[in-house]
Amino acid sequence: MVQQITNSNGFYTMIPENTVERLSLYRRVLQQLWAEGKETIMSHELAQILHIKPAQVRRDIMYLGYSGVPNIGYKVKLLIESISQFLDSPYPQSAVLVGVGHLGMALLANFSGRWRQLAIRAAFDKDPEKIGKVFHGCMCYSVDDIQRVVNELKSIVGIIAIPGDQAQKICDLLVASGVKGILNFSPVRLRVPDGVYIEHVDLSATFEKVAFFARIMRKYEKEGKEFAQLSEYENSMVEKHIISKDNSVESL
Repeated sequence: MVQQITNSNGFYTMIPENTVERLSLYRRVLQQLWAEGKETIMSHELAQILHIKPAQVRRDIMYLGYSGVPNIGYKVKLLIESISQFLDSPYPQSAVLVGVGHLGMALLANFSGRWRQLAIRAAFDKDPEKIGKVFHGCMCYSVDDIQRVVNELKSIVGIIAIPGDQAQKICDLLVASGVKGILNFSPVRLRVPDGVYIEHVDLSATFEKVAFFARIMRKYEKEGKEFAQLSEYENSMVEKHIISKDNSVESL
């Protein structure tokens, strides 16, 4: 999907969602390379690290208005700064988290202090044992206080990490409170109105996908057949079955 955003000059521009995600990945890789002493990088080097095409890297970086030098590439420090200027908010941006269970607690621990201008400022839960306590520097409030706290913090980002049966209700409440972007970790697909961006993170589906392809890789390794050598037909069948050497189809 392509999102319409406003750049620093106030003009609308169109940028694919996947480009925004890749720019974030580029920055993370570049920061590591800069820490290791690398000062310049070519598009094909960055592409190789992330297993994508060099042309894709160049197209993504074009959105930044930053150009590399022929035969030298991009200056790592300047590219990091360009990505940061593009992605990061120019002012402190607060987010709220609903659900302080095992997943919510892990998110608080992982996100704490990671970004200079973006932080989870409040958490919400229905457990009386958690309400009023501070977890990883974040106060936990009752879910009944969502609208009040979100309005006080002027938060426009919400994270949902609760069971599916309550997720849509909480999502609606966050939207009604002024939240414009939602990161959904619940196991259901939530509905939001136009003007609200939502990202679904399905950890169960991702886990199942990794396990599925792990079985495929192991089977072809045992058969001495390279995965890249599969025919187009075999690749189409891989999503449902494993194909044996004699081309018979075996169920996983």
